Amino acid sequence: MTQTTSDIAAANKAILAINGDYYGVQEKGYVIRNGVLYREEAGSNDVLCIYGDGSMKIVDPSTVTAQELLDQGVWQAFSFGPGLVADGQIPISLDTEVGRAKASNPRTAIGIIDDLHYVFVVSDGRSDDSEGLSLYELATFMQQLGVKTAYNLDGGGSSTMYFNGEVVNNPSSGFRDEERSVSDIIYIG
Repeated sequence: MTQTTSDIAAANKAILAINGDYYGVQEKGYVIRNGVLYREEAGSNDVLCIYGDGSMKIVDPSTVTAQELLDQGVWQAFSFGPGLVADGQIPISLDTEVGRAKASNPRTAIGIIDDLHYVFVVSDGRSDDSEGLSLYELATFMQQLGVKTAYNLDGGGSSTMYFNGEVVNNPSSGFRDEERSVSDIIYIG
């Protein structure tokens, strides 16, 4: 079941929303939403954990089960990745990026500066107006914003930001300039 970011955001009376990890197209990767465990099969990607107190942490799914995360107070778990910034440092390098990750593309990321001080970033791309960012460029940008933790969400044609009832970027589904339907969003109401 999918809808556009703007449709999901409007239905939930969101003020600000970005697309999430598009769990619906993946067969593996932890999915915890609002404290409910929906998928406990680990994937190979970093997992972004948002705890009930609003804090964020990036974990390696080979070191913890989804149930353990839930028991530790994880309220949301996203399995797309990679982690872009951890403890204020960039854990990825230009050498670790491969294929499309090195290429400039539309990107979506979430980060946290300090308690309940979040950063949502969407970069357009694949157009004459914006070529987009590589993962390393996105990580560097997030670090420059002062985030302690930042995480890469689904990008490409899914990259969409909604604010006060409008889509404020120029999404590109790769075929035409319009929003792509996605499985989930991250929003502030």
